[in-house]
Amino acid sequence: MVRIGKIELGEFPLLLAPMEDVSDPPFRAVCKEHGADLMFTEFISSEGLIRDAIKSRQKLDIFEEERPVGIQVFGGDEEAMAMAASIVDTTNPDLVDINFGCPVKKVVCKGAGAAVLKDVGLMVRLTQAVIKSTSLPVTVKTRLGWDDGSKNIEEVAERLQDIGVQALSIHGRTRVQMYKGDADWRLIAKVKDNPRISIPIFGNGDIDSPQKALEYKNRYGVDGIMIGRAAIGYPWIFREIKHYMATGEILPPPSLDERLAACRKHLHGSVQWKGERLGLLEMRRHYANYLKGLSHIKEFRTRLVTADNLQELEAVFDDIRMYYEGVALPA
Repeated sequence: MVRIGKIELGEFPLLLAPMEDVSDPPFRAVCKEHGADLMFTEFISSEGLIRDAIKSRQKLDIFEEERPVGIQVFGGDEEAMAMAASIVDTTNPDLVDINFGCPVKKVVCKGAGAAVLKDVGLMVRLTQAVIKSTSLPVTVKTRLGWDDGSKNIEEVAERLQDIGVQALSIHGRTRVQMYKGDADWRLIAKVKDNPRISIPIFGNGDIDSPQKALEYKNRYGVDGIMIGRAAIGYPWIFREIKHYMATGEILPPPSLDERLAACRKHLHGSVQWKGERLGLLEMRRHYANYLKGLSHIKEFRTRLVTADNLQELEAVFDDIRMYYEGVALPA
């Protein structure tokens, strides 16, 4: 049984990665329904929380049905991280996660995210500030290192565990790699094999099929897998991996009805959480992913991204079903 503090996650948990502009409550709800064991919010700026920035505060929203869920924060200032952790603590998530892995320039330029990999002492101080400011378990998501010449994840893992971090998720790339090339899990395995390491180690990077998930589980010995991009528009990846690991069988792909049901659930959640106008607008980027691979879907996709109310969208969903059942042609 994999545990983070008192949180029980099963024998081999599947985690939904925190992804900016993706991992909001409506998306998390769809992934939870299809088998995600632990999820995280989009990363939240510590400075934004302290300034009471509306967008940062809204990212703190979590719901009972998605538990266990962690709130992820980032920043490069100890005082700001401590204050942010205190704010997060009041919203009662199941854990606090610190992002020391985000490679994007706007985060790194602020001395946060993956930039902290260049200063392990600072990483330790930032993490200690968070741990001291919350009663919740604290976990960390990071990368192998800044570049090929400074892959320091083995030192990072030991030092973070020593100060009280209760789990570590490792993306198998350096910051310089961004998301290019193949993720290298060999160093993740070395961290897991270190006899000093007793906390759960989760691997992240390039898991996009049940077969690969099982192969990496067996080859690298991690305690669980974190899935990011492969879940966008395809939340069924979680149930497919679990089924394959349990039975060795590949589940059939989701049916048209399942795809449309996921679209509807995500859409209605988005509208309920963000309001109709913003919920409809932000949902538009998801339709192509949910409906990917369907022949002649382009005509319907155009209607989906131009509809401006729920009734129109429901009508498009109905037309898609009828068309693919041979009842009607696209408008």
